[in-house]
Parts: sequence; structure tokens; C-alpha cells
Amino acid sequence: MSTAFNGKFFINTFFVALSGVPITLLVTIVALVIAVPLSFLLALTRIHKTPIIQRITQIYVSFVRGTPILIQIFIIYSSIPLILKIIFKKYNIGIDIYKINPIWYAFIIFSFSTTALLIEVFRSALSTVDKGQLEAAHSVGLTTFQAYCRIIIPQALVVAMPNITTTIVNLIKATSLGYALSLSEITLKAKVAANVGYNYIEAYLDIFIVYLILCTIVEYILKRYEKYLSKYKVAHS
Repeated sequence: MSTAFNGKFFINTFFVALSGVPITLLVTIVALVIAVPLSFLLALTRIHKTPIIQRITQIYVSFVRGTPILIQIFIIYSSIPLILKIIFKKYNIGIDIYKINPIWYAFIIFSFSTTALLIEVFRSALSTVDKGQLEAAHSVGLTTFQAYCRIIIPQALVVAMPNITTTIVNLIKATSLGYALSLSEITLKAKVAANVGYNYIEAYLDIFIVYLILCTIVEYILKRYEKYLSKYKVAHS
């Protein structure tokens, strides 16, 4: 077991951890592609108080916000294979569920969590837009879809961006738990490298630095976009 800080291992493993960034970004992007439109639609059901769906959405949001994401990972990762096994057996589908790439489970798990968080972000943002604007849009011949795309969503997005930025950065950090799925992302790559010589301090420092760099860059880009939206709002207010 290593007792002294191994500088060479630290440098080498930094690049090993860095090689996990594409998987981390892929999971983040796919989760957002699924979560953003779905959470927006579910936010609308809460605003318009759609029967049954609103209640289900409320329970769903409460579950996600009230439980650690690691527990959600274990529950979903354990449940999906059982459900798929029953479905595959019923319809005679010859797929070995235990050979499915864990990244597919990561897509489902992180989309599931992110959707619930964004529902509240969009709900609160949409609530700040005057309801009379939709009626005004209808009066000039716009459809509801056109009114949302051209008038309501741009205004709500200005309000929502700070919380969207926080949600995205938290999502990136949450992917570090992908090691529980045996997902070959930043954390798992560094930990596997550390197993050989028990250089866990160096490995965890590498993980820390890689995530710090990644989250800082993403946050900077999103803050720039947020600033752009704010200027757009002032220019058109």
C-alpha cells in the first residue's frame, strides 16, 4: 500500500480520468435531450392543473427531490432488468439483459432524475409570465403553440436559466455516481487505475480536478448564454 504521494501516478491518472469526460458529457446531453421537453410538458400539466397527471407528476417530483440519487440508481438499476426479463420472456425476445451496456441504464436514470428537477424549474418560470400574454397572442391570430414558442418560452427561459444552469452542473456532478452502474466514466476510470497501487488519494484528487474543470467550463458557457438572454430581454422589454 502506497503511503507517499505519487506524483507520476497523479499526472498519468489525470489523463486517464480525463478520458472519461466524453462518456460523462454523453450521458449529460442525452439526459437533457430527454428531460427538457418532457419536464416542460409535465410543468404545463401542473400549471393548468390537469387531473390525475398533475397528481402523478407531483408524487414523482416529491420522490426524486426527497431521495438521494444513489438510492434512485440502485432502485432503477435493480428494477429495469427484472421488468425487461418479464417482457422479453413474454414476447420471446432473445436478448440477454445482463449484456446490455450500462450506459443505457445511465440514460434512463439520469433522465428520470433531471426531468423531475426541471419540472419545478419550468413551472416556477412559466408562472412568472403574465397569463394575459397568451390571450393577447390568440387575439392576433397566433396558435397556442406559436404563442409559447415566440412569446412565453423566451420570457420564461430568462427567468429559468439560473436554475437550469444549476441543474445541469449538478447533473454533471451526479454522473460521478455512474461507477455504481460500472459505467466507464471519470470516477470509475480513476478508481480502477488506483486499485493497482492503492493510490486512492491521487485518484480522488484527479477526479476532483477533472470535475472542477468540466463544471467550471460548462457553467461559464451557460452563464454567458444567461447574460445574452438578459440583454435580449432588456432590448425587447
